Amino acid sequence: MTNPTHYDVIIIGSGSGNSLPGPEFDDKSIALIEENPQFGGTCLNAGCIPTKMYVVAADTAASAANSERLGIHTTFEGADWPAIVDRVFGHRVDVISRSGEEYRRGEECPNITLYNGHAEFIGPKTLTTSIDGEPATITGDTILIAAGSRPFIPQVILDSGVPFHTNEDIMRLPEQPKTLTILGGGYIAMEFAHVFQSLGTHVRIVNRSPFMRHLDKDIHDRFNALAAPRYETHVGRTVASASHDDSGVTLTLDDGSTLTSDALLVATGRVANGDRLNLDATGIEMHDDHRIKVDEYGRTTCEGVWAIGDVSSPHMLKHVANAELRAVRHNLLNDDLVKLPHDHVPSAVFTYPQIASVGLTEQQARDEGYEVTTKIQSYGDVAYGWALEDSTSAVKLIADKKTAKLLGAHYMGPQAATLIQQMITVISFGLDLRDVARREYWIHPALAEVTENAILGLDFEFPPV
Repeated sequence: MTNPTHYDVIIIGSGSGNSLPGPEFDDKSIALIEENPQFGGTCLNAGCIPTKMYVVAADTAASAANSERLGIHTTFEGADWPAIVDRVFGHRVDVISRSGEEYRRGEECPNITLYNGHAEFIGPKTLTTSIDGEPATITGDTILIAAGSRPFIPQVILDSGVPFHTNEDIMRLPEQPKTLTILGGGYIAMEFAHVFQSLGTHVRIVNRSPFMRHLDKDIHDRFNALAAPRYETHVGRTVASASHDDSGVTLTLDDGSTLTSDALLVATGRVANGDRLNLDATGIEMHDDHRIKVDEYGRTTCEGVWAIGDVSSPHMLKHVANAELRAVRHNLLNDDLVKLPHDHVPSAVFTYPQIASVGLTEQQARDEGYEVTTKIQSYGDVAYGWALEDSTSAVKLIADKKTAKLLGAHYMGPQAATLIQQMITVISFGLDLRDVARREYWIHPALAEVTENAILGLDFEFPPV
């Protein structure tokens, strides 16, 4: 083995990890390793950002196809799929990805060396990788692992040899499929179900349980009731076998029924990439699900090695990875360590209807012993809801009856991911909901009034002052 090249800092992954180098690290030699041809991580290239650009197109198509309730007659006449792909990737995502890589390779970052090969540990804080196919061995005083996650593929699909897609390539199809089978019922499955169905594809969904099972029961039940007539659903079913021919991909389900579609999207969850790094060689421990073990400050079981994001976090969300990165950056530069910020982590699913949540479900709150008060407020009961002619959307708030503190907030409907932001503030800062309801203005007739009315519908031990 040739003598390794030593760096002050090694970063594995160009997603959130790429945000570590800043002015504070200008005097440090840094190796940045990214094996994916698309620089910038999953969120930029195959996750949050491109999917939401597709969702906006899908929302527009769905609105056009369902406008009669407003007394106007518009129609959706089809999507120019290649134009959407070009708008999202050719004019936005790929441009940002290339410019990010060029910046890290360029004279603006003289202290950073970019490696584009796979990284594996071969000894304590020692890695093998490559640059443009040339093998390299590197060592580092400090190592940040931000290697992300990958789609989980069921063994029955792998064993069958059928062609399939994941979130990593489904958006770059050269043509929009006329029919699509989606395997899975979580947030990735339901976002793509909305995108393809709204843009004119016939969508079939196979899942062994009802969709979005992590949601609060009231929101979960409402969402599944709306999904059932919108898609061709096969709930409670698993795949027994799979095959393919010129007519497409055929799944044989456990009840003997068969589904044939032009394409198959596997959206059965994601798995951390910890198992792809040969962590044993450097003494880093993993959980059974391949997440790297870290302490409350982001440190692995190997001194000087840290981990953030999907590869180690209990929350596979970009905003969590970014928040963890900020905490670890502080910890690398200061003696007063701060904890990874995992309190009150919110999430949103940009499906149809949109869903957003923060805090506990009602069942979780009761299981934790709180004396609970809840309120389900329909969008259709406020003025903006009347304008929308909305009859299905709702917000559910869960609070502590004694202290008037918010325990959980769950939205399903238009602008859910935006409306919940105020409740994220309320729960994060421990505000008294009695004050929130009456010590600020609520713009009339904005949709935020649905939150105001939900708060006013909660039953607290003591009334507002």
